[in-house]
Amino acid sequence: MLAAPKVVAEPSLIAGFDAGQTHTRCRLSDACSGELLGEGEGPGVCHLAAADGPARFRQALQVSLRQAQLELPDTAGAPLMAAGIGASGIEVGSSVQELGRQLAAEALQLPLGRVVITGDERTALRGAMGSHRGGIVVISGTGTIAVGRNPAGQEHRCSGWGWLLDRAGSATDIGRDGLALSLAMADGRQPDSPLRGRIWAGLNLSADDPQAAQAIKALVVEPGFGAAGFARLAPLVAAAASEGDGGAAAVVERSAQALASMAATISKQLQLDAPPIWPMGGALEHLALLRHRLEACLGQCCPGAHLLIPAADACSGALSMARECLEARPH
Repeated sequence: MLAAPKVVAEPSLIAGFDAGQTHTRCRLSDACSGELLGEGEGPGVCHLAAADGPARFRQALQVSLRQAQLELPDTAGAPLMAAGIGASGIEVGSSVQELGRQLAAEALQLPLGRVVITGDERTALRGAMGSHRGGIVVISGTGTIAVGRNPAGQEHRCSGWGWLLDRAGSATDIGRDGLALSLAMADGRQPDSPLRGRIWAGLNLSADDPQAAQAIKALVVEPGFGAAGFARLAPLVAAAASEGDGGAAAVVERSAQALASMAATISKQLQLDAPPIWPMGGALEHLALLRHRLEACLGQCCPGAHLLIPAADACSGALSMARECLEARPH
């Protein structure tokens, strides 16, 4: 009697996207085994409400997906079954989130039910958690945001309302406050310190130039300066603080307290006891003093909280969401 032929499952893919303002990453994995198969990069996105937002969003997804597919010679024809997307500027429960889901479904040629889209801070949290059932991500870069999740699946976020309204704890805040302090030194409201010369040199200005303060006033309102212009000054402030400059140290301390307050608020809202906290973003990755002071402030306002290295990244978090989306589809 002949044995029944072995049934070989057709290969199929799921995709996880991390869509930021500078670039977008797409990671592909096997829908059944979870094996990672390829990764590609595309252009960044902007807010979907912007005039070119939808077009840039489609391009970011399609280009990064094509680049990832180039690494899949053995599964070149494998269908994409589901996608998880973490994108900058997506607010959960908003009309922008629904618009993003519709645009993504069209761009990736997927049914709406096979696409999940959320803010990139939430995919970062899912990636960071690994086997943990709850915890908090605190992100400090040019901007800042924090989001947590408890074992029941409830989530709560703090901050992230745009740099003009809510920059506390960010590199932008540190740079702006350091620059403002230097101007107070220049007009005599604060005692002068090497911080002023350090920051002004970072702007290609001399502390001895009597016109430098007026030049700074004009510089910060130029269209190309913005949040990133202030953020670039943050390492100079942190360096001065590390060398004992009291004014600079106070600036860094305020930001550390603001970040710790976000984590403590989320911990309270979600009833997380001694939560793991994953620090992310350029400011917390590169400004050692800020990270150190955050840890100290957490000890005061969120007892038991402890900083951990993320288990994985935002692309992995997006893939987890895509897998859950696929598993939840009707059979």
